[in-house]
Amino acid sequence: MNRLFANLPTTIFEVMSSLARETGAINLGQGFPDDPGPEDVRRAAADAVLNGYNQYPSMMGIPELRSAIAAHYKHWQGVDLDANTEVMVTSGATEALAGAILGIVEPGDEVVLFEPMYDAYLPLVRLAGGVPKFVTLQPPHFRLTEEALAQAFSPKTKAVVFNNPLNPTATTFSDEDLNLLADFCRRFDAIAISDEVWEHVVFDGRQHRPILALDGLRERSVKIGSAGKIFSLTGWKVGFVCAAPPIMKVLAKSHQFLTFTTAPNLQHAVAYGLAKDDAYFEDMRKNFARSRDRFTDGLRTLGFDVIPSQGTYFVNIDIAPLGETDDVAFCRRLVMEHGVAAIPVSAFYAEGAVKNVVRFCFAKKDSTLDAGLERLAKAIKRAA
Repeated sequence: MNRLFANLPTTIFEVMSSLARETGAINLGQGFPDDPGPEDVRRAAADAVLNGYNQYPSMMGIPELRSAIAAHYKHWQGVDLDANTEVMVTSGATEALAGAILGIVEPGDEVVLFEPMYDAYLPLVRLAGGVPKFVTLQPPHFRLTEEALAQAFSPKTKAVVFNNPLNPTATTFSDEDLNLLADFCRRFDAIAISDEVWEHVVFDGRQHRPILALDGLRERSVKIGSAGKIFSLTGWKVGFVCAAPPIMKVLAKSHQFLTFTTAPNLQHAVAYGLAKDDAYFEDMRKNFARSRDRFTDGLRTLGFDVIPSQGTYFVNIDIAPLGETDDVAFCRRLVMEHGVAAIPVSAFYAEGAVKNVVRFCFAKKDSTLDAGLERLAKAIKRAA
């Protein structure tokens, strides 16, 4: 067996979700809403599968969707893209990440990773033969610093894998952070692979700034998006890749030998969804922000130290004030003894550098959040 995969532990999401199923716990761990998603988009998919074309679509994605992606990013982020040469559709953002890393990184290349990080990044870099160089971000602000980047970048740096908004921290990077990263990418001739799946799930008036818009990065970056996150349809697995033609030509070859193509009915539905009125996207943010505020206020009322959530479906707490020093043990007790599943953020660090932060998903119905808070009240009393 391939030792890279044979020696990997079961993902923390599956571990905690399995415990939630076994114990009947409220699952505030894995990041998926308990809403079925917009009905009109789902109906568009149903109509396309019944009345549309169901054979192999274009490897790059159906023209209708590629044009919709380009128009959507032009409207929302001011990015000009050629739908024919700079846009590709993949079977989810994780496939897009895999294709980008495998298409860009060669054995011995150094790749800068910012931890905490989505758990697919590191295995994919190692699969490509890359040498990971970590920038360890610290709570509660998780900011980039000149010193940390200087230690990670070198003449061997081939690529950077970046996530903004950042999962699991639920933070967004400031213009100062983004400009600092862009400067290092230009200085070391590195390609930025930017995971922007949470680009629409930002709060409090924030506007997402895409990697392609940074000075000098238009020709040296890959922007990755996700219809699953935009429309709260996480099971659909429809991803977007945007890059300049010289990069896209290579990424298309990588994609060709991964999934090759994506269900055409879902592509038609996503094309329909991306053209929805601005009100849909604005209301989506407002609704998630309301759920965030409801859950955050509840956590603070109970006495938890909450790290503010600026985007994504998540909010984090610092368990150090509770006298807790092991987030994995805390989360295991939480699900086994109090019936609430959460995610230990140390699982997102390569070597568990931070062990006092726990992540909850608030993209749930009010009744689910309230029930979770009732159970968490017992947990914090026990800790006290």
